[in-house]
Amino acid sequence: MANNSMFTSLAVKQRVIGHYKGKYNGPTLIFFGGIHGNEPAGVSALKKVFLSIKEHANDFKGELIALSGNLNALSKNIRFQQEDLNRIWADQRLESLDIKTKLGTLNAEEKEMQELYAMLLQILDSCEPPFYFIDLHTTSSDTIPFLIINDSLLNRKFTKNYPLPVILGIEEYLNGALLSYLNELGYVSIGFESGQHTSEEAVENAKNFIWYTLILTGFYNVHSSIFESVKQSILKAGNYQKKFFEIYFQRLVSSNESFQMQPGYTNFQDLTKGEIFAHDHNGAVISTHNTQIFMPLYQKSGNEAYYLIRPIPMLFLTVSKYVRRFRLDSVLTILPGVTRDSNDIHILRVNKRVARFLAKPIFHLLGYRARSQGEHHLILKSREYNSKLAMYKNAPWFT
Repeated sequence: MANNSMFTSLAVKQRVIGHYKGKYNGPTLIFFGGIHGNEPAGVSALKKVFLSIKEHANDFKGELIALSGNLNALSKNIRFQQEDLNRIWADQRLESLDIKTKLGTLNAEEKEMQELYAMLLQILDSCEPPFYFIDLHTTSSDTIPFLIINDSLLNRKFTKNYPLPVILGIEEYLNGALLSYLNELGYVSIGFESGQHTSEEAVENAKNFIWYTLILTGFYNVHSSIFESVKQSILKAGNYQKKFFEIYFQRLVSSNESFQMQPGYTNFQDLTKGEIFAHDHNGAVISTHNTQIFMPLYQKSGNEAYYLIRPIPMLFLTVSKYVRRFRLDSVLTILPGVTRDSNDIHILRVNKRVARFLAKPIFHLLGYRARSQGEHHLILKSREYNSKLAMYKNAPWFT
C-alpha cells in the first residue's frame, strides 16, 4: 500500500500518514492533517482513505502523500505548544531555521516546520507535477463544510468545481499560513474545513472530500456515476445557496483579554443590526449592521475571535477575472501615492494618507491583497504573477 522510499528517517516516517504511487503518471496530491493539534479529524479521515486505497489501486494515476502537521501537539490534543504552526510560514522564518538549529534555539513549532519544509522541498524535487496542496481543518463551532483559499484565479478556477461555499481573502488577515506560502509559489493550495473539531461528521465530510478531490484531479479514474455519488454526499453536508464569500473584518483578542462568544453561533449565521453576540472587557459586543459571522471562537487557544463575511457578486468575480487576465493593474501606479516596490514589481506600496480614498475592492479586483502595513504605507502583493497556470491546463477540471 505505502511507498515510503522517499521518506527514509524514522522521524519523517512517523509524520507520513500514507504515501501511494499509482501505476501510471499523473498529478501529485499532498494532504495535511493536524496542522493544529486539536483538529485530529483530518488525520483520521486520511487514515481511513489509505486503509481502502488498495481496493482501487488499478485506477490510480499519480502520487498521493498525506502528512501529519503538528505531531507533538496532536499527541497532547492541544492547538500548539509554543506558537501556532499555521502562522509562521514566512520566508524570514524559514531562512532562520539553520542558524537557530546550530544555536539550539528552535522552539517546538519551528522544529515541526523544519521537518515539514524539508519534506516539501523533497516532494517538489522528486515528484511529478501538477501539484495540489490541501490542508484539512475543523472549527471550534458547528459548521457546514466549506473551502478557504487565497484569492488567485487559479484557486478560484479549481474550487468552483466543488459544491461548497468558498471563502476568499483570508491571507489579508492571517500572516504565515502554510497555504499562503505554497500559494505564493504558484501552486493550487486550498483549505477544507470539514466540521466541528470533535464531531464524527467532520471525519466523514473530510473523507468524502478527499475522495472527491482524488477523482476531480484525475488521480482516481472512476465511472461518472461514482463521482456523482461522492459529489452528492458533499453537497448534502455543505449545501449553501451562495458560492463565494469575502472576509472583510477580523476581531482579534489578546491572551489576557476577556472575550466570550454567546453560545450557539455557527459559520455563515446572519447577524442583525443591534444584535448582542459576544461580551468583552467593555461589555456587550453588538453588531453595527446586518452581516454574517464566520469562525466564532469557542476554544481557549487562538486569538481570532471572529470574522465578518459578505457574499461576492458574480459580476465582481467575472470582471476581476478579465482585468487580471489582461494585466490592467499596470494603471495603478498612475494613481497618486501608489508605487511599485523597488525590489519586487509585483508588490505595491500605497501611501496611507491617500489609501483611504482608494476603495479596497479596487485592489481586490485587480488581484492585490494587503500583505502588511508599514508606518506610512500599505504593502499589497499580486496573487496572480506566480500562478503556474500552464502546469494545470491538461487537468480534467481545467476547462
